[in-house]
Amino acid sequence: MTHRNRRLADPPTMADYTSADWARRQQAEARFLAKAAPPSERRQALSLDDTGLMLHELRVHQIELEMQNEELRQAQLALDIERARYFDLYDLAPVGYCTLSDAGLIRQANLTAASLLGDSRSRLAGQPISRFIARADQDIYYLHHKRALENGEPQACELRMVKADGTSFWAHLASTAAPEADGGVLRLVLSDISERKHAEAERARFEQVLQEQNAELERARRVAEKANRAKSEFLSNMSHDLRTPLTAILGFAQLMESGSPPPTPSQARSIAQILKAGWYLLGLINEVLDLSLIESGRLLLAMESVSLPELMAECQGLVEPQAIEHGVSVSFPRFDRPCLVQADRRRLLQVLTNLLSNAIKYNHAGGTVAVTCRPRLPEVWRISVRDSGPGLSPAQLAQLFEPFNRLGQEVGGEEGTGIGLVVCKRLVELMHGVIGVDSRVGGGSTFWIELPVAAAAQAAAAAAATSVPQCLPDEGSSPRTLLYVEDNPANLMLVEEIVARRSDLRLLSARDGRGGVDTARACRPEVIVMDISLPDISGIEALKMLAGDPATAHIPVIALSANAMPCDIENGLRAGFFRYLTKPIRIDEFSAALDLALAFARCTHADGCSGRDGELGHR
Repeated sequence: MTHRNRRLADPPTMADYTSADWARRQQAEARFLAKAAPPSERRQALSLDDTGLMLHELRVHQIELEMQNEELRQAQLALDIERARYFDLYDLAPVGYCTLSDAGLIRQANLTAASLLGDSRSRLAGQPISRFIARADQDIYYLHHKRALENGEPQACELRMVKADGTSFWAHLASTAAPEADGGVLRLVLSDISERKHAEAERARFEQVLQEQNAELERARRVAEKANRAKSEFLSNMSHDLRTPLTAILGFAQLMESGSPPPTPSQARSIAQILKAGWYLLGLINEVLDLSLIESGRLLLAMESVSLPELMAECQGLVEPQAIEHGVSVSFPRFDRPCLVQADRRRLLQVLTNLLSNAIKYNHAGGTVAVTCRPRLPEVWRISVRDSGPGLSPAQLAQLFEPFNRLGQEVGGEEGTGIGLVVCKRLVELMHGVIGVDSRVGGGSTFWIELPVAAAAQAAAAAAATSVPQCLPDEGSSPRTLLYVEDNPANLMLVEEIVARRSDLRLLSARDGRGGVDTARACRPEVIVMDISLPDISGIEALKMLAGDPATAHIPVIALSANAMPCDIENGLRAGFFRYLTKPIRIDEFSAALDLALAFARCTHADGCSGRDGELGHR
């Protein structure tokens, strides 16, 4: 039973109240007793019991009123605290808050909104918010305001606003409708997004500049590609035009050198000078072409497993005549086990012969050159070429791999372009290797290259891919027919002279592509040698015509062309040529290719064996 329901005769006890209520009751009772002073006449008119009962009832009511008043005071105090906290949050919020009427008039605004709009809160009251909207964005605001009131859903937009002093800024508006009894109300949240808009504008300008730069780069790239194509065409034409006369010079000089009767000593010396100058000129042409292709990124490598013992034997055969001429002793390593590196065989041979040639040229009579091969790491082999020459100073070493820098010519007068080592460096790096040099003045020089070891599986695959069918020629058989398709009289005469020295061959010739195809269909030669640049159709087109005819599709066709760019060779081999030989002709290589093609033709004719794809190659 609470103190409100108990009988008046039973005075309340402390158990009927909480400690806080009991304390307030006692305070109220004390105040009542202090104030209560009933008139003496009233005390005398009432009996003692009635008086006590009345006093008790009055005391109870008074106490309850005091308690209620105390509760109201506490509630009012809490309400004042919460109201102050709300207004602190409202006024000091980092965004602007505005309350708008349905007509768009500002009813209330916090301090941040007043700061953003550049006016006092009192002066903002009653002003239309549209007054602070930039003229160009008025339609955006009206549409935003209309949607917020009609849909009753939150709306947001971005527009430009103008402060009271005329300063503009970008703002983000978020509105929520809150209907009230006296009309619709719109609660507006206002944020300054000028920095973000500025950043977006800067980013847009940056992207525009970037697009313009990309467009400029694209234009420059197209111009560079056009220039590269023009350069490639020029180099290809230059190579073709230089190789064509060199073919006659070097080809007939080789025939004269090995002719019967042999040349006199004086003639032999002259022929040797012709050959030396011709091969040297061809080497210069090849170096310039190689450097140009490397720098343009168009040089293609055929990476394979290369046997170092076989490569060293080939290098020895190539440089021994030069070493004998200069009086230099060259030693090569001996191998007690297979040593394989991953490289382009032809390009690695080019690098090594260049290093060996330099070691011989920049040496002295009676000097030595030593080649060593050893594992540098489990997966790397190092090939070193050490000479006993004058050596190089630190200043010379710093310039060693610069194009057209012919170090050493000032003392030896050796010929050269100064790009051989540059080409070597680029080739080794393209083969994922490293090239370096150790040298000191008076102590000789050691050039070395490091290449990755080839996997055994790759080596086996490479060996299988390069295997060719072996068919021995029939002894005492009738001459085999060779068809040569060539429009250059000097080149045709040269091949006629080469074939005339072989009793096993009979030569037919044609001066253009269609004539060559007709002759092949009529005479069925065992082997065809074909130029690429013919007056009517190209050698590749003629090859397609031969391959499309069952009567001539089996005949191996060797390309012999002055088009010696790597892309020309690759295109020729892809088209289906049995071999692709470049001019000028090396008679021994030309004869070896003929023998291989004749053997292939005999195998194809006798046993029906094929394998032209395995025969593709360039020497």
